[in-house]
Amino acid sequence: MSFSPFTLDGLQLPNRLVMAPMTRSRAYVDGIPSSLTALYYAQRASAGLIITEGIQPSQAGKGYMNTPGLYTDEQVAGWREVTDAVHAAGGRIFAQLMHAGRIGHPDNTGGMPVGPSAVRPSTQMFTPNGMQDIPVPVELSTSEVEATVQDFAAAAVRAVDAGFDGVELHGANGYLIHQFLSQNANLREDGFGGSVDGRIRFAVETAQAVAKAIGASRVGIRISPGNGAGDLVEDDLHEVYPALVSALAGLDLAYLHLVASSSDELNGRIRALWPNALIVNDSSLGDPAATVAHWLDRGADLVSLGKSFLANPDLPIRLRLGATLNEADFTTAFGGDHRGYTDYPTLALHSA
Repeated sequence: MSFSPFTLDGLQLPNRLVMAPMTRSRAYVDGIPSSLTALYYAQRASAGLIITEGIQPSQAGKGYMNTPGLYTDEQVAGWREVTDAVHAAGGRIFAQLMHAGRIGHPDNTGGMPVGPSAVRPSTQMFTPNGMQDIPVPVELSTSEVEATVQDFAAAAVRAVDAGFDGVELHGANGYLIHQFLSQNANLREDGFGGSVDGRIRFAVETAQAVAKAIGASRVGIRISPGNGAGDLVEDDLHEVYPALVSALAGLDLAYLHLVASSSDELNGRIRALWPNALIVNDSSLGDPAATVAHWLDRGADLVSLGKSFLANPDLPIRLRLGATLNEADFTTAFGGDHRGYTDYPTLALHSA
């Protein structure tokens, strides 16, 4: 079943393997993808679907060093080279739109990070001056929250202009959309905070705006229930996520990308509530072939894999053949040159 085709809201996928979004920190300082980025993604075009690294929808959405954007014409042109290369290699590619929110530092971005509330995460991040504490973010006003929704929609339009087949909204792993969902990062008293309906509002309105801008069939969203990344607390995830998924279900999006929670009951409830394609990501099982089989047997339509695709450009054929996998070198995962980026060997190179 892993290698059977799948139709993702009109987009034909040759297999059920999705390349998960992975930060690689190799963009130029102006947020334009590096000259190697097109090769990196084209090498992995045999994936059923590629989801890119997080791409900031605005300058305010940047959190980390050397990460790409989709808010200038030059960035669009850079991504057009990437999508052209992937499509020429027979692939399909979605852009992950990621606003880092309170996970940022002035040394990386030139400005203060922003968030749902002025609550500092108790964590550090890498900057040009080494590891530093993340500062207290600037709380977004109600009008600024609404403007940020439109930033996502504008970036989605730019993504289509750049040749992407669609976009994924990053609502997981401790970033802005996830911050609005949480209890400790979102202390707002306006309509975007407080109750469960208030805390899911930003995610839902962003998805609505993006779907309106480019069509719901081109939009997915990623969630990670109970994931404490970025110092988030979600004690009420069994209330928040069913409410969120139910609200999103009415938008007829292309897919939901679930980072599996530790609760089998919640994972199953989300599957039952979600009417369209479900992608599941789960690093807990270790072995990629076993992970894919496990989740396809439990109702997922597609399974995303991260580090396995990082280290194995030809992962689908390796899994099909039961071939040995390259091990990922995490000393070269973030930043740098071609090493650990475009130089992982394929089976053809092994046999040369």
